[in-house]
Amino acid sequence: MYWNSFSDFIAMGGYGLYVWGSFGVTALVMILEPWIVARQRRATEQRLARQLRAEAKMEQQP
Repeated sequence: MYWNSFSDFIAMGGYGLYVWGSFGVTALVMILEPWIVARQRRATEQRLARQLRAEAKMEQQP
């Protein structure tokens, strides 16, 4: 497809909102997904460390 101007390119033949909205949502998901996974991993590691400390403390008690 050929466009006569940049605004025609942005409009995408009347489907610009759908096309650019889809690109935006995809970019947002690709940015947020690794951040969310890293945050959940840290939370899981911290929870496991607390559990290990609690278990070690319980084993030390008579």
